[in-house]
Amino acid sequence: MEYGKDYKHIPAVSVNSGSVEEAAPGVYWKTIQIVNVCLIQDQFATDNWVLVDAGMTGSADSIIQFTESLLPDGLKPRAILLTHGHFDHVGAIIELINHWNIPVYAHPFEIPYLTGKENYPEGSTLPKGLMAKLSPYYPNEAINLDKHVQELPLDGEVPFLKGWRWVHTPGHTKGHVSFIREEDRVLIAGDAFVTVKQESLYHVVVQDLEISGPPQYFTFHWTEAKESVSKLEELKPSAAVTGHGKPVRGAKLAGGLKDLVTNFDKAAVPSRHH
Repeated sequence: MEYGKDYKHIPAVSVNSGSVEEAAPGVYWKTIQIVNVCLIQDQFATDNWVLVDAGMTGSADSIIQFTESLLPDGLKPRAILLTHGHFDHVGAIIELINHWNIPVYAHPFEIPYLTGKENYPEGSTLPKGLMAKLSPYYPNEAINLDKHVQELPLDGEVPFLKGWRWVHTPGHTKGHVSFIREEDRVLIAGDAFVTVKQESLYHVVVQDLEISGPPQYFTFHWTEAKESVSKLEELKPSAAVTGHGKPVRGAKLAGGLKDLVTNFDKAAVPSRHH
């Protein structure tokens, strides 16, 4: 997989990079530079594990080590589930597919960006913050997973994870999805919302927790993004792992999501889009 732009223009590594935590029973997360990946165990079939998202370019070894530290010897994830296909969520996916020989699942609307047919829009410099100003340098080209990528089941079920369902949460991308475990409402939100102000280099590095809208520089459908955050807030998640930032739980999550929905246009949307 080759990108036409150099991801090394991203000047940040968060203080959490390399950290591993159990965000909820059977749900583990690891920060790769500025983005999170998750490893989830099926609560009914304990040999079934899936990886959610695939980190930054060059992070395959780190992700493999993450899975091997948690899985029994010789066990590998059954699949990779993608919240969406932006470069920081698929950076190591070719190497991981080659290493594990496992399928990838994504929303049908995301497939063109994962099969070389359509590029994402170039990053926008409209939002404030250095991460946003550098975003035109971030890779936006499609990757080509060819036959390795499949559509998520249309009935909302999640492959290899009983008791979970996927929720279409567009806005950040057309085919963005989130995953929720119905029993305890644990949410994997991707970039539908995040828990760090992702446009700011300072906040990305120090990782102070702030429930924020999707990264502004790569979000272009703000009406849909607002509706997606409202949809997730209505699910009343008990805990959330987002694509960027630390996991958040309980009252802090409930209050932060409610505030985000109420103030979305002012808090989350770049000013010229209002």
